[in-house]
Amino acid sequence: MSNDELIVLDGLKKIFFTDEVETHALAGIHMNIRKGEYVAINGPSGCGKSTLLSILGLLDTPTEGKYVLNGRPVEHLKPSERARIRNREIGFIFQAFNLIGDLTVYENVELPLTYRGMGSAERKRRSQESLEKVGMSHRMKHYPSQLSGGQQQRVAVARALVGDPLILLADEPTGNLDSKNGEAVMDLLRNLHQGGATICMVTHDPRYARYADRSVHLFDGRVVEESMEVGG
Repeated sequence: MSNDELIVLDGLKKIFFTDEVETHALAGIHMNIRKGEYVAINGPSGCGKSTLLSILGLLDTPTEGKYVLNGRPVEHLKPSERARIRNREIGFIFQAFNLIGDLTVYENVELPLTYRGMGSAERKRRSQESLEKVGMSHRMKHYPSQLSGGQQQRVAVARALVGDPLILLADEPTGNLDSKNGEAVMDLLRNLHQGGATICMVTHDPRYARYADRSVHLFDGRVVEESMEVGG
């Protein structure tokens, strides 16, 4: 594994067992993501995109295969260690925003740092910086219900950034947005990538896959094609 490889997947499989039926969601994935790279994972519904992202984010475990994150095997870690790595090394951006309705914008962004036990002054500095990066510092006292969908997703991006993660994982980040807001969020992600962020995004929309450096196409739980993109 070279120094610039942040993620290495070797023979990753995921099988779901229900009522004596085996569903092979992932059927032997081999994939690397380098530090500073922007990778889009695309393919039809049911091809294994979200399952793969869940494993990358340590929300799920593979049935077989190896997953090395920043030089460390993580496929067999205890739940407490997985939670610690998720909090400190991975930033999540979800299709449904997943903001907490009775917390302000600022409190939503600050929350992951509170779980770390970080001091209030450092939490405040990081949260304000993160909101400034996404252009939402002027709304920090608002509640999610007072924001548009595009604004809520910007806050969700700020929350993902605040812990200075090794990688941002975005699961259909434009799925609940109209085309104008979707493109604005994609422009934001591109700017973050140009600033050095490593991003792995699941999308079904080929327009948005073109924002990435590289596109990985899944079909029936396998990588069937990889292509280098030429700009979005």
